[in-house]
Amino acid sequence: MTLAAALLLGACSAEEEAQAPAPRPVRTITVALNQGGETASLTGDVQAQDQVALAFRVSGRMIERSANVGDTVKAGEVVARLDPQNARNALRSAQAALAAAESQLVKATNAFDRQDQLLKSGFTTRAQHDSAMAGMQSAQSGVDNAEAQLKIATDNLAYTQLEADGPGTVTARGAEPGEVVQAGQMILQLARQGGRDAVFDVPAALLRATPAEPIITVSLASDPSVTAIGRVREVSPQADPVTRTFRVRVGLDNPPEAMRLGSTVTGHVKVAGDARVEIPASALTAFNGMPAVWVVDTANETVSLRNIEVLAFNPASVAVASGLDAGEVVVTAGVQALHPGQKVRLLGSGA
Repeated sequence: MTLAAALLLGACSAEEEAQAPAPRPVRTITVALNQGGETASLTGDVQAQDQVALAFRVSGRMIERSANVGDTVKAGEVVARLDPQNARNALRSAQAALAAAESQLVKATNAFDRQDQLLKSGFTTRAQHDSAMAGMQSAQSGVDNAEAQLKIATDNLAYTQLEADGPGTVTARGAEPGEVVQAGQMILQLARQGGRDAVFDVPAALLRATPAEPIITVSLASDPSVTAIGRVREVSPQADPVTRTFRVRVGLDNPPEAMRLGSTVTGHVKVAGDARVEIPASALTAFNGMPAVWVVDTANETVSLRNIEVLAFNPASVAVASGLDAGEVVVTAGVQALHPGQKVRLLGSGA
């Protein structure tokens, strides 16, 4: 009986060994620490670094506007004119007033000279002498005033011509010939030649996450192959009351000709982020009602479940806040068919 039992047990053991399941093949990845950060993209447009609204310094009826939107103008070029008739009349009136004042000054000066000679000879009184002096000084003040009025009238006549203060391109117009315009009213908007800005409306959260003095890659929305490098030149100190975003102007370094004024562009900037572990979303399962992953013991080639804390989740990947360390091996495919302690055969990395 003893020998038979031994033979029977040996046969059963050999049969069990023959029926032992083969290690299950699984696909895995080795956990790596992602340094964090991502690329943020915003849409904006190209504007001139320096834009100026050209306006008359006096009011009047505009009789001519020689420049239109899209035209290129030179420094000192006359782009619009007001009716100069009233200014010319004012100039003639000021010239006449000056001539009259100068005549009064000659008369008062002669009177004072006579009184001065008479006083030295003792043939007049000090009161008469002082009165003549006051009259001469008053006449001199009248001449000074008339000269100032003539200068104002001369300038006002010159102001009936609107000149470009520098070379540039007209981007907008604010009045048409025949209209009565007021002093300071925008007639033409001029984008001065020189630098160009890419202008974006940026959320406050992105401003906080952006590093100091970031380098921004700007590309044309219609042709992403046309790119330029830019740096932040100006950030609005106050948020827009409606959108609650901040206007940011990015100065472009040597922008290509294709980036014309008004072109729609996309800005790309690397924003700061904390270092974190990321795994494919397919590796995620659940254990004890919490997120978990299958971790491979590479020495024994067995798997075990481990709970993790998820920081962020999207359809492609999962950011892990805690529970995994860099260098550990995690199963990414076939997680539903595993059980703790199961032997596995690694197929390599991949999701």
